Amino acid sequence: MAPTFDELASAKYVLLTTFRKDSTPVPTPLWVAAEDNRLFVWTETNSYKVKRIKRDPRVTIAVCGKRGQPDGETVRASAEVLGEEGTNYVRGLIAKKYGATGWLLVKGSLLRRGRRGTIGVAITLDDSNVTNEN
Repeated sequence: MAPTFDELASAKYVLLTTFRKDSTPVPTPLWVAAEDNRLFVWTETNSYKVKRIKRDPRVTIAVCGKRGQPDGETVRASAEVLGEEGTNYVRGLIAKKYGATGWLLVKGSLLRRGRRGTIGVAITLDDSNVTNEN
């Protein structure tokens, strides 16, 4: 059974799959935070997943373990690379959800990479394949 929005939002890790030009799937485990019926992830600005999302916003997402092993079905979604303000917002959401560890990683990344070294991504689930538990 496909995970609900709430299951994805409360997961410690999600498996975000982007697609190469030849449609080859490229899965990546990431931390996730949620607000206003959207999921948010945070990644390196120059990563290939960001380049793939900019080219093709279609993605899939699933609950997974730390090493990316899926824990159930995937759902279709679309992703949007955020600007500076949105990225700052995502950093705050990640730091809040993951506590001291999240805060330390966000601050450490800012020191190491600067503000433009990482970027936020908003993920909107396709209405046809997931529901809220509310």
